[in-house]
Amino acid sequence: MSVILETSYGNITVDLYAKERPRCCLNFLKLCKIKYYNFSLFHSVQRNLVAQTGDPDGTGKGGKSIFSLLYGEQAAFFEAETVPRIKHKKFGTLSMVNGGEGIHGSQFFLTLAPNIDYLDSQKHTVFGEVAEGFEVLNMFNEAIVDSSNQPYKDIRIFHTVVLDDPFEDPQGLEKYITDRSPSPTAERLKGGRIGVDEEVDDEKGLTAEEIAQRHKEREAKANAQILEMVGDLPDVDVKPPDNVLFVCKLNPVTTSEDLEIIFSRFGPIASCEVIRDQKTKDSLQYAFIEFEKPEDCEKAYFKMDNVLIDDRRIHVDFSQSVSKLRWKPKGKPDAKKDDDEERTQLRIKHPDDRRVNKYNLVFEEVDTDVKHKRERSRSKDRHTHKKHHKKKKNRSSSSEHSLSSAEEDVRRKMVDVRKDKRKSWRERSPVSSNDQGKQKRRDTSSSEERTVQRHNKKHRSRSPSGETKRKTKEAHLGTSNQPDEKSKHKTKKRGHSSSDEERTKAKHKKKHHSRSVDRPKGREEKRQHSDSHMSREKPNKRH
Repeated sequence: MSVILETSYGNITVDLYAKERPRCCLNFLKLCKIKYYNFSLFHSVQRNLVAQTGDPDGTGKGGKSIFSLLYGEQAAFFEAETVPRIKHKKFGTLSMVNGGEGIHGSQFFLTLAPNIDYLDSQKHTVFGEVAEGFEVLNMFNEAIVDSSNQPYKDIRIFHTVVLDDPFEDPQGLEKYITDRSPSPTAERLKGGRIGVDEEVDDEKGLTAEEIAQRHKEREAKANAQILEMVGDLPDVDVKPPDNVLFVCKLNPVTTSEDLEIIFSRFGPIASCEVIRDQKTKDSLQYAFIEFEKPEDCEKAYFKMDNVLIDDRRIHVDFSQSVSKLRWKPKGKPDAKKDDDEERTQLRIKHPDDRRVNKYNLVFEEVDTDVKHKRERSRSKDRHTHKKHHKKKKNRSSSSEHSLSSAEEDVRRKMVDVRKDKRKSWRERSPVSSNDQGKQKRRDTSSSEERTVQRHNKKHRSRSPSGETKRKTKEAHLGTSNQPDEKSKHKTKKRGHSSSDEERTKAKHKKKHHSRSVDRPKGREEKRQHSDSHMSREKPNKRH
């Protein structure tokens, strides 16, 4: 009950669990017997997980069981065998792929690591294990694959050999069995990346010099990619200009004017600069000379190398620097232009020009027309008086001095509007008696007005309408106990009746009447008001 799988990486011998998984073993053995797996592609190889094959199309979506050839398309899949339960514990476990809902076709896989518990919960049926060829499985782990786990170089099953078959052939299988393995079709070989017999050696047939040159080019390209990632190069394929010379080993006393005079005999020079230290301004003994024409640059390169200048032998070479280049989107570098019109003028904004309620950039383009037309907008929503008071305190003096005359007038108008709003809000809002008394004390400015108000209050408390109502109620109730003249005078003055019901109604009237009249304004009136109130309550207690 063994089968040999001849792959492009080597031979693998597998032993089958015929007693535990008879249906799976029957399907696998008969498919190997009719050469169904010949030239099948390992379409999925996952490192330290599985190597999957068995699909004749090489896509992982096809494959049918042996029963489809014998009984038709309705038997393309068969149910999985779950008893007894066998786990994926061993390295090189052979298992059928779950095609969905616990059914199997022709696809199977080999595990590339031991103890893969994840596969046990996916309803894959284990029906064998690898007996020989573990080195081939290790080679599967080292295969280079893409993002979909498909190897770049094809890994195929060339041939299958059945060593032991305990199952009898089903009826109708004889017509599918051949004496020799069938030749692969074009469709079967299609779908791979790099063929099995295809060589990947690009250096075959090249000389040692050509190989060394190719290695240098690859190394230079790798370095350029690194420089691009760190930001030193605008692009990998950028090239330095052909009209710039690099001059080194200069004497510290040599200046840019000296070099320009010496190299100007080869042609017109666009720029000549001796590089100096930023702090000390001492010469760093190298320079860059830019010619207007590349032909003049080549002449200077051949003539001026190893020439004596200021008792020093200089070295001249073409510049490899790209710091003077401006990269264009089209892919061609162009020298930087010093035209002030094309450059964007940048400046630091003055603090007085900043808007209060917006965030601005530190740099902006200069615009002389809009420079003196800045307006300061303020927020109009003030929820409470405290928030407005805090914001008013936190204003900086510098921003107030920077306001123009027109903005100052707008600010004053806004302050007046807010004052009017607060005043109207206070008038509408309900206040207590104490707050009302304080507010009226602030409004009255003289003692004469307070005297007039106190006099009016006394006359209101002794109004004839209140006395008439009191007599009418007494007549209606039919009270027989008439008070004497003194008690009448006291009752008129105090505003109370002798009975309990009349006292309760008189108190109720007094409360209603006190809400309509004004409260005392000053301290003296308040004291008199409290004394009179106490004097009115004393007879009630005695009575």
